[in-house]
Amino acid sequence: MTSLPLILLVLLPFAGAFVAACLPNGSRNRPAIAAGAFTLLALLFAISQFGRLDAGEVLQSRHSWLPMFGLDIIIRMDGLAWLFSIMVLGIGLLVILYARYYMSKRDPVARFYAYMLAFMGSMMGVVLSGNLIQLVVFWELTSLTSFLLIGYWQESNDARRGARMAFTVTTAGGLCLLAGVLTLGHIVGSYELEAVLAAGDQIRAHALYLPALVLIALGALTKSAQFPFHFWLPHAMAAPTPVSAYLHSATMVKAGVFLLTRLYPALGGTPEWTWIIVGAGATTLALASFFAIFQNDMKGLLAYSTISHLGLITCLLGIGTPLSVVAAVFHIMNHAIFKASLFMAVGIVDHETGTRDMRVLRGLRKAMPVTAALAIVASASMAGVPLLNGFLSKEMFFAETAHVGGSEDWTLSYVAVAMGIFSVAYSLRFISVFFGRLAKDLPQEPHEPARWMRFPVECLVVLCIAVGVMPERVVGDVLAVASGSVLGAAMPEYDLAIWHGFNLALGMSGAALVLGALLYWVLLRRHDLRERTEVPVLHRLKGAQAYENTMLALSTGASALIRWTGTRRLQPQMLVLMAFMVATPLLLVDPLPAIPTLSVHALDPLFAVLWIIGAGCALGAAYNAKYHRLVALALVGGTGIVTAITFVWLSAPDLALTQLMVETVTTVLILLGLRWLPPRFAPPGLKQRAPASTWFRRGRDGFIAVAGGLGIAAASYAILSLSPPPSIGEFFVLRALTEGGGSNVVNVLLVDFRGFDTMGEITVLSAVALTVYALLRRFRPATESIAIPVQQASDVDPAVTQPPAEQASSGYLMIPAVYLRMLLPVMGVMAAYFFMRGHNLPGGGFVAGLIFATALIVQYMVAGTDWVESHLRLRPHRWIAWGLACAAFTGIGAWFLGYPFLTSHTAHLTLPILDEIHVPSAFMFDLGVFLVVVGSTMLTLVALAHQSLRSHRAAADATRATIPPAKEIF
Repeated sequence: MTSLPLILLVLLPFAGAFVAACLPNGSRNRPAIAAGAFTLLALLFAISQFGRLDAGEVLQSRHSWLPMFGLDIIIRMDGLAWLFSIMVLGIGLLVILYARYYMSKRDPVARFYAYMLAFMGSMMGVVLSGNLIQLVVFWELTSLTSFLLIGYWQESNDARRGARMAFTVTTAGGLCLLAGVLTLGHIVGSYELEAVLAAGDQIRAHALYLPALVLIALGALTKSAQFPFHFWLPHAMAAPTPVSAYLHSATMVKAGVFLLTRLYPALGGTPEWTWIIVGAGATTLALASFFAIFQNDMKGLLAYSTISHLGLITCLLGIGTPLSVVAAVFHIMNHAIFKASLFMAVGIVDHETGTRDMRVLRGLRKAMPVTAALAIVASASMAGVPLLNGFLSKEMFFAETAHVGGSEDWTLSYVAVAMGIFSVAYSLRFISVFFGRLAKDLPQEPHEPARWMRFPVECLVVLCIAVGVMPERVVGDVLAVASGSVLGAAMPEYDLAIWHGFNLALGMSGAALVLGALLYWVLLRRHDLRERTEVPVLHRLKGAQAYENTMLALSTGASALIRWTGTRRLQPQMLVLMAFMVATPLLLVDPLPAIPTLSVHALDPLFAVLWIIGAGCALGAAYNAKYHRLVALALVGGTGIVTAITFVWLSAPDLALTQLMVETVTTVLILLGLRWLPPRFAPPGLKQRAPASTWFRRGRDGFIAVAGGLGIAAASYAILSLSPPPSIGEFFVLRALTEGGGSNVVNVLLVDFRGFDTMGEITVLSAVALTVYALLRRFRPATESIAIPVQQASDVDPAVTQPPAEQASSGYLMIPAVYLRMLLPVMGVMAAYFFMRGHNLPGGGFVAGLIFATALIVQYMVAGTDWVESHLRLRPHRWIAWGLACAAFTGIGAWFLGYPFLTSHTAHLTLPILDEIHVPSAFMFDLGVFLVVVGSTMLTLVALAHQSLRSHRAAADATRATIPPAKEIF
């Protein structure tokens, strides 16, 4: 165990993403410098840990999360995690430098770097997770952030399509992975990685081993684009080239093979593992390498070559021998090096010529000699040319395929050689753009890029050569530490020398090189590759088309289901809901309890009258909802007030305060919402009798509503009477002050004991407010739905047709407006009072937020949202953001003191004049609740009120011709 803050390796990229997002988009330097600084800091920290890993340590940092459920935030670094961390951070740093020169000044560069570092942090979370549930969370974060990166150029249809495809496939695999991880945790009894890796024999002997293996394999194969899920990766090439270079060399697509490597000690070594993993890998490497030959886009060629090499790694892991695992780890790092350099070389070609089409590109060696030399070396490494790093790991692959098949089964060896032949052919196709006569009809005049744009490619190509010439000295220790962390005591002996004599693997490599060159020559001479638009023989295998057909079928089926079961009318939906509420007691409770007998003497007459008033208000609201919406809303408010008085009666002042303020706020918001509904009234003097069908429907709905309420009441009574649970009230009463630091049990319960639940509630509240704003900000209600009929103009009060600002200016509200404006500071002090005392007396952040929101609503009622926004300068979005950040950082702060998330701490401060003040850490969490409540309320108000203001003005315009000006009337 170590006390080193390893979590910084995950947090630093996210911190860099936040800083980059706050920078303006006009400059490329500042976001690049900020992103590079955070990445470099994390890289240096990761490099400094290698000495301890080489000495045999496994570094681990544990942060308490949900200890009662065995869920902690565990950052675990062994040799494999260190290797991937260096690839993620090292290649990420080079890509950041490269992107500084690749991205245009017109692009939102700050957003690009924010997405890039958020993805980097998610990937670091995957490779450093010591808990499988935690790994799945970061796994899904990589899908989300890669969706943002692939769809970065939002105006491009191809980018949007590729982002959706990648997101759909990888998140579907992520759901399978979650199910597999839950199954694995059930088998082992723990989700901690060390416990799972140590329980390999137990897992393989369990009846649920095969379902767990299939589910986890689906997650890994979808992420690494293995057959039949390979189709999404070529479409992801619509992303900017720095994104492609990063996601498809060292990070996203490597996550799948990382997972297989990580869980190899727990899941590998069985025939099921071999058949599933080798089958997918061998099929992928053969098909993808063949498809790569016939691509016309340079990035498309590299995309299929990436799929093929990932298939090679997957195949090695599926073979499952110790040496094949070593070869897989070796090829993981080799592929990252040469593939990142190739993608960046393609980006240079595209940046300097304006195209990536190999049908028009040729002779670039004359205009771009240095770039051409770098790309040729990297391509040779990809093809497996001797004295380059790709040759060494590919030769190990050939050796293992021959070994596993023995002298009887050469199938896998034939597939390996075929893949080698195809890889040589598509590598020659790739470098063909640098030879021949220089093209004259290119979109741009080709030339060498900026010096520092080429620098990342040079670094990686030097590594290709260094590893190929001196493998033991350059990567020997790294490979041993990374492989040893996977194999443990089963670590085999191997030799990284560049010459092992004449053997079968060398013969297979030589045959692949010669036959690959011959294949390319034949295809070039007999079948001009520049004229081909589709892959021969296998052109019907279109995974993307199958995906589109599947999505279309799902969409069509969902639409049909909505037509059959859905409705745009609320009443039928409520009817079904209440019918289920009637059936609930019959389904859940058996036998039904006897009806309790109530003593008349035990019933307080005043309380009975109170409930009769509440029930009367509810019935009156239901009766008047058809034509008298304002009356119905007022009666609903009466029911709410009765509920608040009931809370006071039952000694629940916190609930009463909350209920009262919620009634106040929601009444105003619903009143604004009524403006959106069409008018419903009969012409003056005309009384219509409802038809019999209407009376039948009303009677049916009334009966089901009453029965549903009685059904839920019966179910609640049955649950409480048949199996009374142990009282939890006493638990909180006894521990609120001693463990929560407050005597107000309700508030301590919300901000301490159930703080995580409250965190989720304010997050949902924020999402709802943002959704309302997003839906209404561009919506324009039809004028006909809010215009007042001309024939009734004489019955309309002119003040009603004026917006609030115009009413105030006309003199009607001038005197009350003065007092209402003065309410703002008074209610602000009241909100602060209830907020400060909430930990020990009735109050708290939620109630205080509603009080302050009511104060702001009053200002709107006086002068409208225009005045409120111009004078108070409210920014509800920022209130929500700062509220969530305040609540989250309060919880995270407990980690740094070694306590679980959201653990509170009590403190007492002595201040001048105010003397001693009780200030628990939950105060900051409650402040976050306050900010979210105010921001969400005001954002919803703005979304509704702006439209209502337009409605007022439209109504005024429609009636102004027939109504005298207000000053002439009075």
